[in-house]
Amino acid sequence: MSKINSQRKGCKDVFNAFLVTVAKYAGLFEFPMILATYKIPNRLIAFSKAISCKDFNQWVHFYEDDQLFERLWNNPKRYLDILKKYNGVILPDFSLYRDMPFAMQIWNIYRSRAIGHWLQINGVNVIPNIRYGDRRTYRICCDGISKNCIIAVGTHGTLKHAADREIFSEGLDIVIRRLEPSAIVVYGTAPDCIFKQYKDAGIKIVKFCSEYATSHREVV
Repeated sequence: MSKINSQRKGCKDVFNAFLVTVAKYAGLFEFPMILATYKIPNRLIAFSKAISCKDFNQWVHFYEDDQLFERLWNNPKRYLDILKKYNGVILPDFSLYRDMPFAMQIWNIYRSRAIGHWLQINGVNVIPNIRYGDRRTYRICCDGISKNCIIAVGTHGTLKHAADREIFSEGLDIVIRRLEPSAIVVYGTAPDCIFKQYKDAGIKIVKFCSEYATSHREVV
């Protein structure tokens, strides 16, 4: 990793090396590490709406189409002052489709963690978003995330089909066994058939309804 944190004179930083200048890395693919978070969101607002909103007493999320927040990766510095006004940020939910090449799935996990690390060192509260694609990502999706802290997952659009539910449930079980989170922020539905066992084990499940009711919070 001798070059990732350095910028060669006269070269444009096309892969945002500045985001990880002082980062520590974890795992085989060296994802930037995210410090533990223990704050629970009061309300959520999508990034695409947050950039023009004046109600800052809420957390920014990225559970929306990638095209709506790709601009954050393309120009992170442009949005830093805006994000700093909010209570915190749930890290970007770059898509991880099971039919994506593994390299692209790794890249999208990396991008979320790189932005998260940079936001943290700039004083923004962040909650790591745990996203996994195909089963190969199970073993890497937690790399760099602290144990016993708060994590977030998105269920919107992931539970409609049996195959999707199986992957989500299977992956979540691995994540929880590995990270032992104190609380899970869930964007979307949190059906008992998946989450009740974790609630019974003492993990706090904080559910936010998807887009049409993002101001509603239910602790189950």
